[in-house]
Amino acid sequence: MKWTHVQANWPAFYEAILEKWEDADESTLDEIDGDQRAFVRYIAEITEQDVEEARDEIKQWLAGEIPSDIVMDPLHDNHSIRLSGKYVAEGEDEYADDARFGDDDDYPDDGDDEGR
Repeated sequence: MKWTHVQANWPAFYEAILEKWEDADESTLDEIDGDQRAFVRYIAEITEQDVEEARDEIKQWLAGEIPSDIVMDPLHDNHSIRLSGKYVAEGEDEYADDARFGDDDDYPDDGDDEGR
Protein backbone atom coordinates (compact mmCIF):
# COMPACT_ATOMS: atom_id res chain seq x y z
CA MET A 1 0.00 0.00 0.00
CA LYS A 2 1.11 3.56 -0.51
CA TRP A 3 1.50 6.19 2.17
CA THR A 4 -1.08 8.41 0.44
CA HIS A 5 -3.64 5.68 1.14
CA VAL A 6 -2.60 5.52 4.80
CA GLN A 7 -2.66 9.30 5.11
CA ALA A 8 -6.13 9.60 3.53
CA ASN A 9 -7.52 6.99 5.95
CA TRP A 10 -5.29 7.78 8.94
CA PRO A 11 -7.67 7.06 11.86
CA ALA A 12 -8.75 3.80 10.26
CA PHE A 13 -5.13 2.57 10.46
CA TYR A 14 -4.82 3.09 14.22
CA GLU A 15 -5.70 -0.52 15.02
CA ALA A 16 -3.15 -1.87 12.53
CA ILE A 17 -0.50 0.56 13.81
CA LEU A 18 -1.18 -0.32 17.46
CA GLU A 19 -1.03 -4.01 16.57
CA LYS A 20 2.37 -3.60 14.89
CA TRP A 21 3.81 -1.10 17.40
CA GLU A 22 2.27 -1.87 20.79
CA ASP A 23 3.99 1.09 22.47
CA ALA A 24 2.31 3.56 20.12
CA ASP A 25 -0.22 5.90 21.70
CA GLU A 26 -3.51 6.82 20.08
CA SER A 27 -3.36 10.45 21.22
CA THR A 28 0.08 10.82 19.63
CA LEU A 29 -1.27 9.26 16.44
CA ASP A 30 -3.99 11.94 16.51
CA GLU A 31 -1.27 14.60 16.65
CA ILE A 32 0.70 13.00 13.82
CA ASP A 33 -2.44 13.12 11.64
CA GLY A 34 -0.95 11.10 8.78
CA ASP A 35 2.29 13.10 8.48
CA GLN A 36 4.75 10.48 7.24
CA ARG A 37 7.91 12.20 8.53
CA ALA A 38 6.39 12.69 11.97
CA PHE A 39 5.27 9.05 12.00
CA VAL A 40 8.77 7.82 11.08
CA ARG A 41 10.31 9.95 13.86
CA TYR A 42 7.70 8.68 16.33
CA ILE A 43 8.28 5.02 15.46
CA ALA A 44 12.05 5.59 15.75
CA GLU A 45 11.50 7.09 19.19
CA ILE A 46 9.23 4.38 20.61
CA THR A 47 11.27 1.50 19.15
CA GLU A 48 14.61 3.12 20.05
CA GLN A 49 15.84 2.76 16.48
CA ASP A 50 17.50 5.31 14.28
CA VAL A 51 15.27 7.02 11.73
CA GLU A 52 16.52 4.89 8.81
CA GLU A 53 15.74 1.66 10.66
CA ALA A 54 12.27 2.94 11.52
CA ARG A 55 11.71 4.03 7.91
CA ASP A 56 12.68 0.53 6.71
CA GLU A 57 10.34 -1.10 9.26
CA ILE A 58 7.47 1.12 8.14
CA LYS A 59 8.28 0.35 4.50
CA GLN A 60 8.00 -3.38 5.26
CA TRP A 61 4.70 -2.75 7.07
CA LEU A 62 3.41 -0.84 4.04
CA ALA A 63 4.32 -3.80 1.81
CA GLY A 64 1.74 -5.88 3.67
CA GLU A 65 -1.93 -6.14 2.94
CA ILE A 66 -4.36 -3.33 3.50
CA PRO A 67 -6.44 -4.24 6.54
CA SER A 68 -9.77 -5.50 5.24
CA ASP A 69 -11.81 -3.04 7.27
CA ILE A 70 -9.95 -0.01 5.89
CA VAL A 71 -11.18 0.24 2.34
CA MET A 72 -14.53 -1.01 1.19
CA ASP A 73 -14.73 -0.57 -2.54
CA PRO A 74 -14.97 -3.12 -5.35
CA LEU A 75 -11.36 -2.64 -6.48
CA HIS A 76 -9.91 -3.50 -3.07
CA ASP A 77 -12.56 -6.12 -2.31
CA ASN A 78 -11.86 -8.00 -5.52
CA HIS A 79 -8.11 -7.69 -4.97
CA SER A 80 -8.49 -9.19 -1.49
CA ILE A 81 -10.70 -11.97 -2.82
CA ARG A 82 -8.12 -12.84 -5.48
CA LEU A 83 -5.40 -12.95 -2.82
CA SER A 84 -7.57 -15.22 -0.68
CA GLY A 85 -7.35 -17.81 -3.44
CA LYS A 86 -4.24 -19.23 -1.79
CA TYR A 87 -6.47 -20.34 1.11
CA VAL A 88 -9.12 -21.96 -1.07
CA ALA A 89 -8.84 -25.65 -1.84
CA GLU A 90 -7.65 -26.61 -5.30
CA GLY A 91 -10.52 -26.79 -7.77
CA GLU A 92 -12.69 -24.35 -5.80
CA ASP A 93 -13.43 -20.81 -6.89
CA GLU A 94 -12.58 -18.02 -4.44
CA TYR A 95 -15.51 -16.02 -5.86
CA ALA A 96 -17.98 -18.86 -5.21
CA ASP A 97 -20.71 -18.84 -2.56
CA ASP A 98 -19.36 -18.89 0.99
CA ALA A 99 -22.29 -20.78 2.50
CA ARG A 100 -19.99 -23.48 3.84
CA PHE A 101 -18.63 -20.99 6.38
CA GLY A 102 -21.94 -21.06 8.22
CA ASP A 103 -23.04 -17.44 8.17
CA ASP A 104 -25.53 -18.01 5.36
CA ASP A 105 -27.42 -20.50 7.55
CA ASP A 106 -28.53 -17.62 9.76
CA TYR A 107 -30.80 -16.30 7.01
CA PRO A 108 -33.74 -18.06 5.38
CA ASP A 109 -33.05 -18.84 1.74
CA ASP A 110 -35.85 -17.02 -0.01
CA GLY A 111 -33.85 -16.69 -3.21
CA ASP A 112 -33.62 -12.93 -2.75
CA ASP A 113 -30.12 -11.86 -1.74
CA GLU A 114 -30.93 -8.15 -1.68
CA GLY A 115 -30.04 -6.41 1.50
CA ARG A 116 -27.18 -8.76 2.33
